[in-house]
Amino acid sequence: MSMSERDDEDRAIYKVVVNQEEQYSIWPADRENALGWNDAGKSGPKAECLAYIEEVWTDRRPNSLRKKTEEAEGGAPEKPGFRGDM
Repeated sequence: MSMSERDDEDRAIYKVVVNQEEQYSIWPADRENALGWNDAGKSGPKAECLAYIEEVWTDRRPNSLRKKTEEAEGGAPEKPGFRGDM
């Protein structure tokens, strides 16, 4: 990558995007989002967008894994009419 290409990248404006698994990324602000990704409401220089992601994305696990972990830690809900002591 040449010096001028790096300079152009540094001046680019990005937007923060998020998918249904609540995973974050950055995307060039002038491009249509990739399929499955939605605007997270933040745009600006690359470093600013990455700092925002660092602040808001505190649990890097996909949402589906977080839910399964919570269910396992809390125990699976009992099925109506089922008693484990029989």
